[in-house]
Amino acid sequence: MIRKFIAASVFTFSLLVAKAQTNEVTEQYIKTYSGIAVEEMHRTGVPAAIKLAQGILETMSGQSPLVLKSNNHFGIKCKQGYDGPYVLHDDDRPQERFMKYESAGQSYRDHSDFLKNRSRYAFLFELEPTDYKGWAYGLKKAGYATNPKYPQILINLIERYNLADYTLIGLGKLEMTEEVRSYMAQKAGMPVQEKVIIKEEAPSIYPEGDFLINNTKVIYLKAGASLTGIAGKYNIPVNRLYDMNDFSAIPDIVKKGTLVFLQLKRTTSDKPLHEVQAGESIHDIAQAEGIRLESLLKYNNLSRFDSPVIGSKLKLREDAISLATTHSATSNL
Repeated sequence: MIRKFIAASVFTFSLLVAKAQTNEVTEQYIKTYSGIAVEEMHRTGVPAAIKLAQGILETMSGQSPLVLKSNNHFGIKCKQGYDGPYVLHDDDRPQERFMKYESAGQSYRDHSDFLKNRSRYAFLFELEPTDYKGWAYGLKKAGYATNPKYPQILINLIERYNLADYTLIGLGKLEMTEEVRSYMAQKAGMPVQEKVIIKEEAPSIYPEGDFLINNTKVIYLKAGASLTGIAGKYNIPVNRLYDMNDFSAIPDIVKKGTLVFLQLKRTTSDKPLHEVQAGESIHDIAQAEGIRLESLLKYNNLSRFDSPVIGSKLKLREDAISLATTHSATSNL
């Protein structure tokens, strides 16, 4: 009797250890690929939660023989007429041809394009990105998988590992995890930012949604909002958003209200001058007037590290008469 109890205890303990190890492997998979899942959501609209759940399922959390020999995270088979790299793998039939990728990133992008560019999946993109149940059942309905329990498996994974949070991150409604922030910063060629502490700020003088400054489309991003969320919403690459706004080390989650231009700012303004207000940096002025920072610096013979005197007037075009005086100071950018 004692031996049976010990054997049962050992078996139960082994199951618990195996489950814990499985959870750990899955959580590591999520950390590794959450950044590209969010990036692909921005690019194509495939919800990050769905992509991660499919990746976990198809690869056994990155441990399946297929993914280890092919970087194929979504079980995509070779299309008719395809003559590129492939591997043979037993699936519905023995030794079927599966796509072989140079990297996981290439597999993630091909999966997004696979869903986006095939008409039978078009109805999925009419669903709300947060409707992961609709997406899960829709994938089965469209013929993505033959397993009748495929939707329930995806839904269970999403709910067990809180994958819906990554869709909210993609929408800019939830702060990025460290892994996603690091991935996005590296893709944009930016240094990884520390977690930003958000402070309360005064009500904005700017309207909701997009509007025009200097005949250029812009939005006002409130403290705590995400630049990559805006990039995804307006279908603008993150690095392009940084370039258009002359951003350098600004964190993805902004710590204070910020004007963000959705088009390249102009080199000149209809206004001749800007009167410097207390607390304004050179960059603040360029944003407030909707002109490129390099143009503002050129017109006024300044560097981006100069700080103009309060009340002085800076030229916003070449032919304006400036009343500016400056002194050197560290930029607030």
